[in-house]
Amino acid sequence: MDIEMGGEFMFGSEAKKVPESDIVMTSRVRMARNINEYPFPVRMDFDQSIFIINRIKEIIFSNESTSPKDFLYFELQKLNNIEKLVLVEKHLISKELMDNRRLGAAIISKDEKISIMINEEDHLRIQAMFPGMQLDEALDLCNRTDDIISEKIEYAYDEKIGYLTSCPTNIGTGIRASVMLHLPAITMSGYLKGILEACGKIGVTVRGLYGENTEALGNMFQVSNQVTLGQTEEEVVYNIKNITKQITNQERALRDDLYKQNTFMFEDKVFRSLGILKNARVLTSEESHKLLSDVRLGIDMGIIKDIEIKTINELMAIIQPGSLQVLLPNSSGQLERDVGRAEIIRKKLNKLKE
Repeated sequence: MDIEMGGEFMFGSEAKKVPESDIVMTSRVRMARNINEYPFPVRMDFDQSIFIINRIKEIIFSNESTSPKDFLYFELQKLNNIEKLVLVEKHLISKELMDNRRLGAAIISKDEKISIMINEEDHLRIQAMFPGMQLDEALDLCNRTDDIISEKIEYAYDEKIGYLTSCPTNIGTGIRASVMLHLPAITMSGYLKGILEACGKIGVTVRGLYGENTEALGNMFQVSNQVTLGQTEEEVVYNIKNITKQITNQERALRDDLYKQNTFMFEDKVFRSLGILKNARVLTSEESHKLLSDVRLGIDMGIIKDIEIKTINELMAIIQPGSLQVLLPNSSGQLERDVGRAEIIRKKLNKLKE
């Protein structure tokens, strides 16, 4: 598989320059689309599934405004479980597509900004993803990709309702705008429940690292819209940007409050976590994310000055189960992977002193 671990786009020089990157990890816009006169994927037969895959592949790889060499094509049935898991961990495909027993595929740009999932819940899920707070940029790229496809095929669309989708909650614009936020202070202060309740009342959902029914590893949360009907794409993005600003402002205020309330304990927590990461011989995925979250907080607060955010971001990506098994192909069990994870983190962080 040609997808790299980590990646310059999400964790390199570009990721350092984007707005709100201390709290907003990524911005993502996803559009659900279906081809007119074809049943939804759950009802399609083999020939229909193959037709849609080949048609979308032909459109993307033959379009004059896109360079074929800039995209990678994956048939999910030809990938092993680890390769599919890596794509999920990098948020390039959904868990639903990974678990799809029917014919599914993905077309992904090499810079990982664009991902087109084929035959997931809908015929198409067009996704654009950027580091930091860049929802407008993600919407623009998603729209341009959508335009390329819609020039060649007719979407299932109703003049009154909008785009028709397999799930009623996606009908209308078919758009989901989401941001990935690092919220350690809100979590530590016990304000998370209140935020969840407030967001639910205004049609916004807060989920774990990989979306619905997943854990919030490393204090990472996805914030996205629930409603797609009756709003324009721009309104959806504006609303998510607005609620994100409120959450990030509260997170920053709580960080300052926690630090002022007990500076020694705050700094001890940060440096204790860094010390464990630099010396531990066995680390689970859950513990690693928790410790890396503490260190990332310390860097954002200016407490740790000799480690860059991009280093922590990259470690958070490569220590996940799928990515780790690619880096440690000979590991035969959970303990070996936990030992390998600790070694990767230890070498990365201690190398910075050399």
